[in-house]
Amino acid sequence: MEDKKEHYDLDAEKSSVYTNNNERPEEDAQRGVQDVEAVTLTWSKTTLIAVFINIWLLYFVNAFQSSILYNLLPYVTSEFSSHSLLNVIYIVSSAISAAVYIPLAKVLDLWGRAEGFLIMTIFATLGLVLMAVCHDLPTFCAAYVFYSIGFGGMTFSVDVITADASKLKNRGLAYAFTSSPYMITAFAGAKAAEGFYYDISWRWGFGTFAIVFPIVAAPLYFILKFNLRKAEKQQVVAKESSGRTFLQSVWHFIIAFDIVGVIVFSAGLTVFLLPFNIADSAPNGWASGYIIAMIVVGFVMLIVFVAYEALVAPTPLFNFKLLSDRTVIGACLLNATYQISYYCWANYFTSFLRVVNDLTLAEAGYVGNTFEVVSGILLICVGFLIRRVGKFKWLLYIAVPLYILAQGLMIYFRRPNQSVGFLVMCQVFISIGGSIFIIVEQLAILAAVDHQHVAAVLGLLMVVGTVANAMGATICGAIWANTFQPALIRYLPESALENLDMIYEDLDTQLSYEVGSATRLAIQEAYGYAQTRMLAVGTGLMALCFIWTFMIRNIDLTKVPQVKGTVF
Repeated sequence: MEDKKEHYDLDAEKSSVYTNNNERPEEDAQRGVQDVEAVTLTWSKTTLIAVFINIWLLYFVNAFQSSILYNLLPYVTSEFSSHSLLNVIYIVSSAISAAVYIPLAKVLDLWGRAEGFLIMTIFATLGLVLMAVCHDLPTFCAAYVFYSIGFGGMTFSVDVITADASKLKNRGLAYAFTSSPYMITAFAGAKAAEGFYYDISWRWGFGTFAIVFPIVAAPLYFILKFNLRKAEKQQVVAKESSGRTFLQSVWHFIIAFDIVGVIVFSAGLTVFLLPFNIADSAPNGWASGYIIAMIVVGFVMLIVFVAYEALVAPTPLFNFKLLSDRTVIGACLLNATYQISYYCWANYFTSFLRVVNDLTLAEAGYVGNTFEVVSGILLICVGFLIRRVGKFKWLLYIAVPLYILAQGLMIYFRRPNQSVGFLVMCQVFISIGGSIFIIVEQLAILAAVDHQHVAAVLGLLMVVGTVANAMGATICGAIWANTFQPALIRYLPESALENLDMIYEDLDTQLSYEVGSATRLAIQEAYGYAQTRMLAVGTGLMALCFIWTFMIRNIDLTKVPQVKGTVF
């Protein structure tokens, strides 16, 4: 009896310690937020270190496979004679992925961090498996959608967990640490892609990671679940019991995750953006009936989505109250402008390097991955500076002008007969500006809200960025369709015009012509003509970032308490 009483008193003492120090989960927070606060209140420093190491490994695997995919994708589409449809794949996947982030934020807040992370891991693995076994472009497109949803959602989930496990003043450094693997895999991924393509098969470039990724992802899920059980045993948080039947639970989550809004938004965005990339292949171009119909239907669906969310939806995808904060708006607009500007030209960059500068697949990957190398080093320095100073806005006054200057210089150097060294120089400056944008956007939007809205605002930032990514790719595809092929017709010698379609659609065909030959020189001129126009549009858009910078408040991160327990 004495033992039982002593055990009871010990539990009571533990509970009172949490209460007296105000170190208990917020009672008015959503269930997933309460759970993660309970986890950070009960886990040890050793567990915290293990979580960050596991997140680093996840980013390493993600960076490695994304670098390989980035370098292999032009060859995959070329194998299906669809190199010009590269942008269509990006747009469809981005539009559908954009509609997933807000529901995923709700999963993280309602179900829990571990559950959301597990769902995205399954999607990512399925996408990799399907890409490895596909034999036609439609299957590859579907696989890429699963892949984009999975890896984008996994990265988002991990970013939320990183925010849960770090103080606001240290969060820039935490994000810099977890992103640092990109500077390792930038070169390794490009070389591995070359090895897969020439020595094994591009399919194994995806199949390998379908095996590796789940193994690396598993520990984080089990660490979170184990420590949640520990918190429940210590009565830091009560075990949840919904009391609903299976069908009631299904209906509850259909409403809670606004499935209707997700479907309308993703379908409307996809249908609206696609015509800008496929109009050139339509029978009557822009005058084709289905092209006009797609634009009209997509636009109407987006209007219906906004009206539904504002007037009808029981649980809207967007928390419109968050949009009343000018820092949230400024961070989102900065992200949107940067993403549109970047993706106006980025998707065909490695193809340009291979055809115009005659770089190998690996060498083109090295240049294309300059951002990953520079950002990996720079962000750690920026993270330390923000931790020391406590503020972040001053960095934008450096990053915005530098980015515009570098992209403007690229207009001149992205032509035939220009040194690769100048291209690398511009890429370095672009990388400095772009990496600062990314970390400042995240810190600004997180500093503007409390803990229970962390997933929501990060989800909003991801939605805006992904939609902007799709819009940038759409602009890129529209410029490509209306400049590259007409330029080929204008520059190609008569003897090569009979192969116009294959030259337009197949990267290997472009590379098959000898360097210095009339046909290769004509293709190079066409690339230069298209790329300079893509860059000019992107550079012009970046001027808007000066306005968005002034909208963002210069919040002192050291004075914003946001998380509890044992955190970095």
